[in-house]
Amino acid sequence: MTQIRDIMTTEVQTCTLNDNVYEVAVKMKDDDVGVIPIVNNDKLVGVITDRDIVLRCIAEKNPPSSKVEEVMSSHLVTVTPDTTTQEAASIMAKEQIRRLPVVEDGRLVGIVALADFAVRDLTDNQAKIALSEISEPDEPQAYH
Repeated sequence: MTQIRDIMTTEVQTCTLNDNVYEVAVKMKDDDVGVIPIVNNDKLVGVITDRDIVLRCIAEKNPPSSKVEEVMSSHLVTVTPDTTTQEAASIMAKEQIRRLPVVEDGRLVGIVALADFAVRDLTDNQAKIALSEISEPDEPQAYH
């Protein structure tokens, strides 16, 4: 069975609690990513997504100089490198998240994203089903 260590990205850009939202956004732009893990003394303490910046900073009319702590999600859902892809896919579907930080002893060692599953030839049908649930909204969306 495939483990997360086999598909995770290990070169992960991070920010610290000393950074501000502007610095996080610049790092997202430069690295073409939608999430930046936040670390403190090598321990994962949160994540900021592009959606977090829009909803918790811009939409609330907070300045780009806002501290990352004010915008980051500190409720962390993580996996370890030994987690199976099936287990990770199930967690992602249950939590409705597209990215999972990979940690060992609280230290960030990688990240796995929905795209990592898509580019691999996973034969685990349950993982494919779970991942498809992430992309389906709970209710139909109305667009104007």
